[in-house]
Amino acid sequence: MPRVSKEQVNAANRMTAIEFLRRYRPGSLVKSSARGEYQLAEHDSFKINGESSVWHWKSRDIGGKSALKYLIYVEGVPFVEAVQLLCEESPMYIPVQHEAVERERPQFKLPRKAPTNDRVTRYLLGRGISLPTIRYCIARKILYESAEYHNCVFLGKDPQGVPKYAALRGIYDYGKPFKREAPGSQKQYGFCIPPMQPGTTVAVFEAAIDAMAEMTLCGDAADKYRLSLGGVSSSGKEPLALQEFLRQHPEITTIELRLDNDAKGRMASVNIRNLYREKYQVCDLPPNIENGDYADMAKNNLVARTAAHRAAACR
Repeated sequence: MPRVSKEQVNAANRMTAIEFLRRYRPGSLVKSSARGEYQLAEHDSFKINGESSVWHWKSRDIGGKSALKYLIYVEGVPFVEAVQLLCEESPMYIPVQHEAVERERPQFKLPRKAPTNDRVTRYLLGRGISLPTIRYCIARKILYESAEYHNCVFLGKDPQGVPKYAALRGIYDYGKPFKREAPGSQKQYGFCIPPMQPGTTVAVFEAAIDAMAEMTLCGDAADKYRLSLGGVSSSGKEPLALQEFLRQHPEITTIELRLDNDAKGRMASVNIRNLYREKYQVCDLPPNIENGDYADMAKNNLVARTAAHRAAACR
C-alpha cells in the first residue's frame, strides 16, 4: 500500500483551499451574497472566505482551511493520493533522493509476438473497443499480442519507425490489473494512432486503451493523431511524449486534452493547457463520466448496446 511521509503531509497542508480553487477550479468559484465570500457552482451550501480560506460545507457540516481537507472531504480524493497531488505542486517540498546517481537505463526488450492477436482482440472487444479500430492499430504495427502471457503490447516508435517504447496490459479481469512498461522503454516515444491523412490536430490521452476507445466512440474515424502519454503527473512539467510528438510534427495547431475526469487528470489538464496555450489552440475535452476515462465510456456504450439487442430479441 502506498504511503506518505510526515514531511509530505506537512508540505501538502501548505496550500490553502482558496489557492487551489483559484488555480485549478476557477470555473467552480462563484461570488456569494456575503462580502469576500465564494461558493461552489456545484454545491451552493459550500462557502469559502476569499481571504482566510476558511470553508464550510453546511449540508455536510464539515469545514476546514487547507486544500488537502478540501480534496479529501469535498472531492472525495483518497488521503494518500491527495497528499501526493499537492506535494507535486508544492515548491517547498523536495523529495529525498535515495540514489546518488540515476540507474543506467536497461536494454529495451520487446515481448515475443504470439502467432495471432486473437486473445487481445477478444479482450479489447470486451472493453468496448471496435473491431475496425483494433485492426487499424494492428495493421500499423503499433499493437500486438505477446506470446508468453498474451498481454496487449502498445508500441511507441521513433521518427524512423523503430519501436522505442512499449506499454503492456494484461487481458485477465481477475485480481489486480497488470499494467507496466517494457524494460528500457523511452517515455518520449508514446503510443500514437496516426490518422489516415496527415492533419493538424493531436488528441492526448493518459493510456493507449483510452485513445482506442475515443476512436471507437468517434465511429472509428482516423481523422487526427491520438497520443498516449503513458500516465500523467500534476507537477507542471512538460509531458515527454507530447514534447517529442510536437517536435516531430511542427504542423500541429490544435491539442485536444482528453485526460481522465478525476482529480489527477483535471490537474494535469490545467498544467498542460498553461504550458501550450500561447502557441496552440488547446481544448479541454474530458470524458463525460465522473472519475472515469474514455475506456469506461466505451465499456458503458457496449453494455448499453448489448442490453438493447437482448431487449429487441425478447420482443
